[in-house]
Amino acid sequence: GVVVSDVDAAGAARVADEIATAGGRAVAATADATSKKDLKALVATARAEFGPVDLFCANAGAAFGTGVHASDEQWQKSWEINVLQHVHAAQAVLPSMLARGEGYLLLTASAAGLLGTPGDAPYSVTKHAAVGLAEWLAITYRPRGIRVSALCPLGVRTALLEPGIAAGHPAALAIAAAAPLLEPEDVAEAVVHGLGKEEFLILPHESVRESFARKAGAVDAWIDEMAVGG
Repeated sequence: GVVVSDVDAAGAARVADEIATAGGRAVAATADATSKKDLKALVATARAEFGPVDLFCANAGAAFGTGVHASDEQWQKSWEINVLQHVHAAQAVLPSMLARGEGYLLLTASAAGLLGTPGDAPYSVTKHAAVGLAEWLAITYRPRGIRVSALCPLGVRTALLEPGIAAGHPAALAIAAAAPLLEPEDVAEAVVHGLGKEEFLILPHESVRESFARKAGAVDAWIDEMAVGG
């Protein structure tokens, strides 16, 4: 079974209904991904409805399209949504997974967590932190049966990106120009494939893998390539 959770109760219910219509088992739950209390309650709901949690997908994200001079509120929100939600999710679900000796955590980060995002400092910084957390979790808990993957796509046609493209925001336009935008269904297929292979980095855009390898091999040249106006 699937527990679909969102701060948007109607949206969560709609997705749960779609799963049920397709023949699956799903329930909807309302939760704020930045709330420890909500995430603990979410895990309790999942266990009550379907038993032990096999896979927890932490998907919340926020972007403001601002630079280093972003407001303190934007920096704080970016940290809470893009990083601490993953911390709280791990705190909520890991104890039961560790007790069973198995479980899977999927942290949705971004290609920005590997390659940076010109024009959006809070997003780039916090997505790097999310990848770092996923790496730490993988190293720390793999010996105890816990698998961890970090999902790092480029542009995807979602409500997080499309308004910025429509408004002509430089950061959003840069993402759209970097590689073809994927549909959410394309990313879902990549996730299923990556989870099946237990890949740490799930990269729906092949160009991200190539750029990440290029960065690792010649970081100064890569910075020159990425530099705004370079």
